[in-house]
Formats: sequence, C-alpha cells, structure tokens
Amino acid sequence: MKIETTPIQDLIIINPTVFEDARGYFFEAYNQNSLAVQGIHINFVQDNQSFSKRGTLRGLHYQNPPYAQTKLVRVLQGEIIDVAVDIRKQSPTYGQHFAIRLSAENKKQLLIPHGFAHGFSVISETAVVLYKCDQFYNKASEGGIRFDDPSLNIDWGMDLAAAIVSDKDLVLPGIEGCNSEF
Repeated sequence: MKIETTPIQDLIIINPTVFEDARGYFFEAYNQNSLAVQGIHINFVQDNQSFSKRGTLRGLHYQNPPYAQTKLVRVLQGEIIDVAVDIRKQSPTYGQHFAIRLSAENKKQLLIPHGFAHGFSVISETAVVLYKCDQFYNKASEGGIRFDDPSLNIDWGMDLAAAIVSDKDLVLPGIEGCNSEF
C-alpha cells in the first residue's frame, strides 16, 4: 500500500497494491498492520455505506469532539469527487479544501482525520461509497458547512443548480457560521 501526502497536513491518499491476472484482481482495502508500519494508528469501529444517483451531493459534514470521526473513504462502484475541508481553527490551511476523484476503477482511498468537514458529489450514473469511522455517530455532535459556500469555491464537477441535496444540507451555514470546535 502506497501513501500519498496532500497539500493539507494530515490528509492522505492511500493507494492499495493491486494484484491483477486473468481472473480479475485482488487487493487489501484495509490492513491495520500495514497502516501502522506507515505510522497510522486508527481503530475503526463503524462502516457506513451509501448508494447515490448522478448529481447527488452529500455534505459537508463533521462531528465535534469528543465524537469527532476519522474517515477512510473509498468507492465500491462508480465515481465521486470527494472533498475534505480543513476546519481546524489553528491550522495554517484552515478553510482550504482538497478534492480528489475516487472510483471503483482507481481504487484510491482518502483518509480524512478529525478536524475536517467531508462531502462528495456523484459524477457517474450511480455510486456506492463505503467509509470506515473511528468513532460512532453522535447526532448531538454533528455539524456541517454549506456545500456552495463561496469562500470555499469548491468545484464539485457538476451544475450545482441541478444538484440533488438533502433538505438538511441546504440549510447548513457557511464556514464562518459553522459550530466547529476544532
């Protein structure tokens, strides 16, 4: 497994080692020992999976401490633009975002640590997204940022006027009004 850094500290891309032959392919999507060798020590406790249609936009979501979640995101079917926004107030990259195409084809994964808001847009006909979390969901600690906050200037790879967005996500504040405790 190969680890790639991003321009935002602590946000990393994981590229699994894929073994292909006439039968197809095999890879370890997650191996705690392999990550530990790389200095990554996370105890995942919950897996979440979603199915979405083209044009769906989910996010930007986070949980505040002590229920903050590290997420390991990957795509089982289709393709998404996955986005993480740094909401750590003392970080030199506060308010900056990183976007990456994750797909069943490229098999890349994004490791999003505590202190980031997360969201994704579906750019294929459908997508199945799986992400591991190191903390259980806690409704009282959830927060979010409006996906189209002009100060973030995120390119979601779609016409935002036609995006399929939940009612909950439509009323989220911009980054300046969010309740981040990071």
